[in-house]
Amino acid sequence: MTTAMNRVRTWAEMIKLSHSVFALPFALIAAFLAGRHLEPLHRPSWGQLALIIWCMIAARSVAMTFNRIADAGIDARNPRTENRPLPTGRLSMTSAWVFVAICAAALALGCVLFEVFFENPWPIRLCAPVLVYICGYSYAKRFTRLAHLYLGSAIALSPLAAWIAVHPPSIGWPTAVLAGAVTLWIAGFDIIYACQDVAVDRHEGLHSLPAGLGPARALWIARVCHLFTVALLGLLAHIAGLGWVYLIGAAIVAVLLAIENSLVRADDLSRVNLAFFTLNGAVSLVLGGLAIADILLGMQPVY
Repeated sequence: MTTAMNRVRTWAEMIKLSHSVFALPFALIAAFLAGRHLEPLHRPSWGQLALIIWCMIAARSVAMTFNRIADAGIDARNPRTENRPLPTGRLSMTSAWVFVAICAAALALGCVLFEVFFENPWPIRLCAPVLVYICGYSYAKRFTRLAHLYLGSAIALSPLAAWIAVHPPSIGWPTAVLAGAVTLWIAGFDIIYACQDVAVDRHEGLHSLPAGLGPARALWIARVCHLFTVALLGLLAHIAGLGWVYLIGAAIVAVLLAIENSLVRADDLSRVNLAFFTLNGAVSLVLGGLAIADILLGMQPVY
């Protein structure tokens, strides 16, 4: 029993399962926004929500494991990451590839079930291109400083995919604005996180913004990203017809992002983990909870 639990913990560490909290609430926001177009309840069904969560976990597990495989050599040479499961041998490369295959199959199954139960063929049609795109992030930092935006856009596929899974015909500006907010939010805190690895990135020839521009300039870019994140969240309220409950959530997010950016300075990176894990988790959960509450309280169709 102890061995099995240790194995589960090792895999959870491998794919950073706890980080699912970052993207999942935004996917659920999109699902409930799209659900307003569904008759007669104007909300997604429990089956749709369950499949969205299933597909989110599967897709993220593929992307994270693939990233660990691609970066295994670099991780082994980085003091911050040298104790990860693949560099230490706690998990083998073969088992990692098998896990990727299993999770990809699980994602495909979830996408097929959208067609079987909800007559929506788009998830399975887009399954392979989405997998290729989200796995491509693992190599983006090898040739472009825009890797942070690439990561943001990859994670921003989660609300886009959820919207498509619930009601494809209603995709429009609210979908794009929500995806844009997620892209810039993720890019901003990924820049902050990358400040920890400036020396390693420069040695390995990786093109992170902190390595290329220096932490001080990169942190200013992160602040600009988060400023535009808040602006887009405000715009979403207007174009998606959201109310005061959502706006309270957006205001809390603005405060949390301001705190996050104040915690990290170029000459003091000691609080990066607090900014990255705690505050970003709060951003996602607070906004997700209040946005969904606002939608359910309104319960009006939007056409």
